[in-house]
Amino acid sequence: MHLLPDPVRRFAAWCAVLLLLSGVVYVGIRLCAELRTAVTPVLLALLGSALLGPLHRRLVKAGVNRSVSAGLTCVAVVAVVGGAAYIVVAALIDTGDQILASLKQAGVSLAKHFGSAGTSVGDLAGNAKELLSKFGGTAASNVISGVSVVGETLAMAVLALLLVFFFLRDSDRAAGGLRSLAPRGTADTVEAMARRAFESVEGFMRGTTLIALIDALCITVGLLVLGVPGAVGLGALVFVGAYIPYLGAFISGAVAVLVALADRGVVVALWALGVVLAVQVLEGHVLQPVIQSRTVQMHPAAVLLAITAGASVAGILGMLLAVPLTAAAHGVVHELRSRYAPPGTSAGPAAGPGPSGS
Repeated sequence: MHLLPDPVRRFAAWCAVLLLLSGVVYVGIRLCAELRTAVTPVLLALLGSALLGPLHRRLVKAGVNRSVSAGLTCVAVVAVVGGAAYIVVAALIDTGDQILASLKQAGVSLAKHFGSAGTSVGDLAGNAKELLSKFGGTAASNVISGVSVVGETLAMAVLALLLVFFFLRDSDRAAGGLRSLAPRGTADTVEAMARRAFESVEGFMRGTTLIALIDALCITVGLLVLGVPGAVGLGALVFVGAYIPYLGAFISGAVAVLVALADRGVVVALWALGVVLAVQVLEGHVLQPVIQSRTVQMHPAAVLLAITAGASVAGILGMLLAVPLTAAAHGVVHELRSRYAPPGTSAGPAAGPGPSGS
């Protein structure tokens, strides 16, 4: 090894570190996948605590008992989430017939087009019948598995809500408990890393919630002006979808345009599409730089890679958790750089390489 040049030895050392880190991350992911029914509620509860922490602290400062404050906060989040879910489901049920009718009409038009191009409509119908017969053979097992998934999801949601209550109530003792678990001589560093990670997640959740609220209000007003049915429910869907960057906005916007197409026709659907695109431009060029630059901001490429990795590991839930966890890792890395950077060098800004504003 002494015969190798210094750059080669440094490169080999970095490769060894990356391989070791990759192995640890892989084992951690596998353990989380095996224990997902316990790990998922903990992660969701941490996100909920980061989002609801400011409200809980304000109630405590106002003289409310910590347990009562945590309970009131949990009741508020149940009311908000349940109300939003009810509005979304009711709106989609009310407009479901129009959406199906629009899709059926589009299918007839496509069938006529393919028929004129040489493909028989009867062939399409026969193929569809064959596919439906194959699907029917596995429908019962899919229903049973779906019921079990719903039960598991409800159990994890209840557990996450209970953990949010305990995390909020006992948040004043979290630092002491973490320091007691840290190895000797590393308590200060571990506490600083945990604080920076939680602050990054808290800032991300706070900024995302504000952006989601503005997006939902703008799209709701636009759909109300256009006379699209279920505008409030579609706005609530936009609000929920905003917690999955890029993809959530795309899906919720597509649903809004589809509802407009089903009930009001092509012209109004194009106007609805314009409203959705205008709101997305406002978010990307104004809201994201101004709001997220005050909390934590990551490059769009990092966000997309995180979402893709989260989806490959845990599906929709992974997409939801990927960006906050990446924000936490971003905060930890920045804390380590600020602590161990050589003298005379800058640790870099807290925000990512994206644009900043004030």
